[in-house]
Amino acid sequence: MSVTPTSSQVVTVTVNGHTYEHEVPARRLLVHFLRDDLSLTGTHIGCDTGSCGACTVHLDGVAVKSCAVLAVQADGAQVTTVEGLAGEELTPLQKSFSEHHALQCGYCTPGMLMSATALLADNPSPTEEEVKVGLQGNICRCTGYWNIVEAVVAAGKGGSA
Repeated sequence: MSVTPTSSQVVTVTVNGHTYEHEVPARRLLVHFLRDDLSLTGTHIGCDTGSCGACTVHLDGVAVKSCAVLAVQADGAQVTTVEGLAGEELTPLQKSFSEHHALQCGYCTPGMLMSATALLADNPSPTEEEVKVGLQGNICRCTGYWNIVEAVVAAGKGGSA
């Protein structure tokens, strides 16, 4: 099948537990599908180049930068956005971000939370150095990272995210 810039494809994707079927242009980025088609604006657009991590989501359980993934690549997949992290209450990680003042302007926060959630799923009690490595694909222009690292370490010690 040849893909042209004007072609489109129907995708079925489960986002935060809800299944959606949409026709999307073949070159539509996952971040734009989430924000524009599904109105899930918690996923932020920072650089549109995969450098800043503000658009991080989980695609079949793996943290990915949604500005570097086509929506058609998510066909049949499970996607979790920041809106899908908590149910009735905040997760331990979200509470820790609040308690440790790791929010600042909040622009990077969704991506940081998604990356940190993936890190804590793999390593429930990371060291400061492990958190720094785990978040290295996320840029924060406000905090200098200390409060973010402290929040993730504390959430790990207090239980899984």
